[in-house]
Amino acid sequence: MPLGAGNGHRPSAGSGPLAGPRDTAPEPGTPPLALFARTDRADRIAALCERAEALGLAPGLGLAEARARFPHLDYRPVDPEADRRLLLAVADWCDRYTPLVALDGADGLVLDLTGAAHLFGGAGALREDLLLRLRAQGFAAAAALAAHPGTARACVGLPGAPVLVPAGAERAAVAALAAGPALRLEAGEAARLHRLGLRRVGDLLALPRAALHRRFGGDVARRLDEATGAARRPIEPRRPAALLIRERRLFEPVSLPEDILRLAAHLAARLCETLGERGEGLREAELALFRVDGHVERLPVRTGAPLRDPARLARLLAERLKASGDEIDAGFGFDLLRLSVLSAQGMADRQEGLDGAQTAPAEPLGALIDRLGVRLGEAAVFALEGADRHRPEAAQRLGSPAAGTGHDGGSGCEADLAPRPLRLFARPERVEATAEVPDGPIRQFRWRRALYRVGRIEGPERIASEWWLGDVAASRDYFRVEDEAGRRYWLFREGAGTQAPSGWFLHGLFA
Repeated sequence: MPLGAGNGHRPSAGSGPLAGPRDTAPEPGTPPLALFARTDRADRIAALCERAEALGLAPGLGLAEARARFPHLDYRPVDPEADRRLLLAVADWCDRYTPLVALDGADGLVLDLTGAAHLFGGAGALREDLLLRLRAQGFAAAAALAAHPGTARACVGLPGAPVLVPAGAERAAVAALAAGPALRLEAGEAARLHRLGLRRVGDLLALPRAALHRRFGGDVARRLDEATGAARRPIEPRRPAALLIRERRLFEPVSLPEDILRLAAHLAARLCETLGERGEGLREAELALFRVDGHVERLPVRTGAPLRDPARLARLLAERLKASGDEIDAGFGFDLLRLSVLSAQGMADRQEGLDGAQTAPAEPLGALIDRLGVRLGEAAVFALEGADRHRPEAAQRLGSPAAGTGHDGGSGCEADLAPRPLRLFARPERVEATAEVPDGPIRQFRWRRALYRVGRIEGPERIASEWWLGDVAASRDYFRVEDEAGRRYWLFREGAGTQAPSGWFLHGLFA
């Protein structure tokens, strides 16, 4: 059963899910607040607080006239981006009721409560709890429940509209409502209907369908069908739906990390048990911590291979919590913990021993990679994968550490190649090399202003250009060089090419 919710036009400084529990009464000496926006080439009042409304101000009044009549008010411009951030924060907070929360315009939300209302004592009790919590945070909110999203959105916040619409009663519930606000029509379209005497939704329902389409277009007919439940209004949740969810609601909020981890380990055990029944392992999970003042902390974890070991999952969550450090503010405490599986993959059971104990896990490296990825960030943990390229600087690429655990990091044919240096420069560096005779073995070279005398030299190893990729550079002749102090280098000599310069270059250092 979808729930449509909208906030009223009563701004209150400091309110919202990030402000914390507080008394909604303004502080002494705080002037009434009015917001204005540019409309029809003039600044007009767009929203008011309760005290400003009590003085006689109304939306649509010119800003100059309002300031002349009430100079003591606090007038501020509308900030749509701030309003959107606040709406997103409220939507995040509404995840405590259902994970399927969608934005609806600039001031509304749609919640799909299918399968969730019974957790709160029914749809009516859920609605009352939601409004009570929002009002405690300073919001002027309204909500309506219906079997169709369009019906709930049509009824929310309108005088005389029902707040609980049973299935099958959508048409009767919206028939007496004003057509413009119920169908969310533009001001010009609503005024046109009013001039024609079509003031109620029921007046539009009485018109022949063909005449309605021909006279007012398909948009009005579509909105009418959505409001009456004849057409399903699609809902686009702002977050992907989780595959599995386990949560723990607390009578007393918790704030200590050890308490959070203990509850998270309990949820991990329940979640992994269900994954075992499904024959799956999680690849991506998220621990959501709902603070009592409405703020939500989300701790995502990802694994390189399917996982359903509760102990390992608990350790990953502990690492993620440690990595967050001071970024997580417990505030007044968390009263709801939710562990969700966002991505899963098939996972075969392991063979157990004759004594009933499972064999030792075969992926200790995978567990270490997962812990490092959670603690340091996924971008900091990677593996080198071979690439079918001739040039040494392009013969490897960064890849997934999970894929690299069983890979030697080479191109698959390193046994046929000469030894490669431990450190390879991203770009070869030019050196000044001198030889006793032209094209003969070099005897010394200067690199980074230092002179090195060659003790031994071995080579060459020719690496041709990649002509099939459009590489027009000349071939390279690589040499392994050892100086008189025992340090070893990887140098190459490049002949004249159409684009690349010729000469000697240092490409890497051996251990």
